[in-house]
Amino acid sequence: MKRLIFALLLLGAGHVRAQEGPEYPAAAPEIRYVGRTLAADDGVSFDWSGTWFECRFTGRSIALRASDTGRNYFNVTVDGQPVGTISIAGRDTLVVLASGLRRGEHHLRVQRRTEGEQGRTTLHALRLDRGGRLLEAPAAPGRHIEFVGNSLTCGYGTEGRSADEPFKAETENCDKSFSCIVARYFGADYSLVSHSGQGAARNYGDANTTSPVTMADRIGRTFDCAESPAWSFDEAVYRPDIVVINLGTNDFSTIPHPTREEFRAAYLRILATLREAYGDRVPILCVAPRVEDPAFAYIRELCDDAPYPNLGFAAVLPGYCNNDSDLGSSAHPNYEGQRKMAMLLIPYVSTMTGWSAPHAAVE
Repeated sequence: MKRLIFALLLLGAGHVRAQEGPEYPAAAPEIRYVGRTLAADDGVSFDWSGTWFECRFTGRSIALRASDTGRNYFNVTVDGQPVGTISIAGRDTLVVLASGLRRGEHHLRVQRRTEGEQGRTTLHALRLDRGGRLLEAPAAPGRHIEFVGNSLTCGYGTEGRSADEPFKAETENCDKSFSCIVARYFGADYSLVSHSGQGAARNYGDANTTSPVTMADRIGRTFDCAESPAWSFDEAVYRPDIVVINLGTNDFSTIPHPTREEFRAAYLRILATLREAYGDRVPILCVAPRVEDPAFAYIRELCDDAPYPNLGFAAVLPGYCNNDSDLGSSAHPNYEGQRKMAMLLIPYVSTMTGWSAPHAAVE
């Protein structure tokens, strides 16, 4: 039986003792990243929710050296089994991800579960024990879904115990969002371009009918919370097989609402960015949120008459989840609510991509 030890809630000023061994820079080719990242001399940086990396290694332990401008939480999986949650805060923190492993080959996956507002993470290196080494990077599965959205896509409050519980970063887990559930069902890589409270034209609670920065602006960024550098779609290591847009909740959940023309112009900006980046052959599924009209009518109309081909329309309408048992922090869907949303969207993704819908659990 292998024994896995992981560090929880580490402060940036502290270090965790780890057996000295070879250290591989974060940009080493043996490490595969999925999502929007930027490699520089000091490491590999990112802030989008759901960004993750994986590697294969030999040895009995592995540690991560990283920095963070805030505090972010990560899911850690070793040999296909979830082993816990770590947090990274401060500068040059060393976090032991696993130790006491059996000798031989192992697989590690580390996924950022919190979003850009919590800070930017920079990975500096992976450290192994004496005699350990990284092996060739795992192969990509050959499928990729890009999700553009808001708190629903981020997994905001998925681990909250009730709808009345205030949001805490610790209860945000994108791995339990509909986006990651859908990707897992199809065995696909995914990238999340999402930010809680954001709309297409107007963000949650804005006193005006439009907001100065929305997902129409963020979609072109390398980092969620920085205007530059722009994301280079042409140089990205991934090209999605389908894009799923789930926006509109924050535009219309409070007043004043954007006008039809304001919402349409912002949504068309998003579609234009995606079409310029990926061409006409990549299908785009536009999801209307459960706030119903006018979002439902506006998005359906866009799918019918937008000057772009290969658009699909789906809707998550009121009643899809139980408002007692299926809600987590701040009345956002918990894991069960997110699973139900995923089940609604899986047939559309299957139809638009041509991927079969296997007889498998949605989890």
